[in-house]
Amino acid sequence: MRQTWRWFGPKDKVTVEDARQAGVEGIVTALHHVPTGAMWTPEEIEKRQREVAFLPDGSMSGLKWEVIESLPVSEEIKTQSGDYRQHFQAYRRSLENVARAGIEVVCYNFMPMLDWTRTDLAWRVSHGGTAMRFDLFDFAAFDIHILKRRNAAEDFTDAVAGEAGRRFAAMNEERQKRLAANVTAGLPGAAESWSLPQLAERLATYDGISREKLREHQIDFLSEVVPTAERLGLRLCCHPDDPPFPLLGLPRIMSTLDDYQAVLSAIDSPANGATFCTGSLGARPDNDCAAIARELAPRIHFVHLRNVRRDSEETPCSFFEDEHLGGQTDMVAVVAELLAEEKRRREQGRADAEIPMRPDHGQDILDDLTRGAQPGYPAIGRLKGLAELRGVMAALMHEER
Repeated sequence: MRQTWRWFGPKDKVTVEDARQAGVEGIVTALHHVPTGAMWTPEEIEKRQREVAFLPDGSMSGLKWEVIESLPVSEEIKTQSGDYRQHFQAYRRSLENVARAGIEVVCYNFMPMLDWTRTDLAWRVSHGGTAMRFDLFDFAAFDIHILKRRNAAEDFTDAVAGEAGRRFAAMNEERQKRLAANVTAGLPGAAESWSLPQLAERLATYDGISREKLREHQIDFLSEVVPTAERLGLRLCCHPDDPPFPLLGLPRIMSTLDDYQAVLSAIDSPANGATFCTGSLGARPDNDCAAIARELAPRIHFVHLRNVRRDSEETPCSFFEDEHLGGQTDMVAVVAELLAEEKRRREQGRADAEIPMRPDHGQDILDDLTRGAQPGYPAIGRLKGLAELRGVMAALMHEER
């Protein structure tokens, strides 16, 4: 697999030089500052390519922008409201400009409102470092008592709602604000973020949109953009829901193997594929990541390798970001499936035989603890994860000799 590294642009405290020293082969990034729904211009794409290719001293980094994560899908497209048809056009034009720049892999997601959700961005783990955590009880406290979403308590069991009430009663104002900020946290440089009133207002736009209706909207979106991607030789790949279960009363439609199969079969094109994320899918105890990798293998265009440890075997559940070879996903089995798919592609003569992967969501360790990088994207924690994954890949490839 081709080893890549996510970089959030010049504001990222983990630099392209850091990525180069980590030994990666390519960069994953996006134009986070461009408003969702707007067209990505050739000028902005070229500017980001230069920022990847050149270090601050003017020397070459030796790296290129190889994967887009993400070219975001607007809320208007997801709800089919407002200017969504103009957003379809802007998305197609963005794909045209991306293809002219020589980038072939475009990751996106179809999660309503929030790209990912955590209740703690720096949860202390046993070795003294920190990790991101989703605590179901804290999330319920936010939903029921801080956001005060109508009928929110009905979405949780009596036991979860009761514990959420006890936790909220013990929170001071600072703790409430920190929890709300964690839940609504976005990516650095992103053009959109939500205050609590704005979040409540935007949630109302999903009134009447069922899981089935949102799936129809996703298929409509793909019907509009996949022909363009296929003509241009691009590979679109949808990231799974994170976490992979409903939150805030919103539907989730990319959480299981069945979800992926429904979308990939509805628009059956090599340009319509999957971003295979072991961390997102692994937060559901009924998801067997190795089996999912085997089933989706020919349509996997991009891979995120990380691990989570669940507090229970129920859905939904609490979990935290474990070490890459820790957690409850059999990472060796997953990597073996992906390497087997690469071998099949080489035998078939596929141009995309080498699948880009990146180490995802590392724990903050050592100097990461004072660097203040984007939560989930520390330098040393990801480097540790990448080193472990390299070891797995090297051992599995050695067995084939």
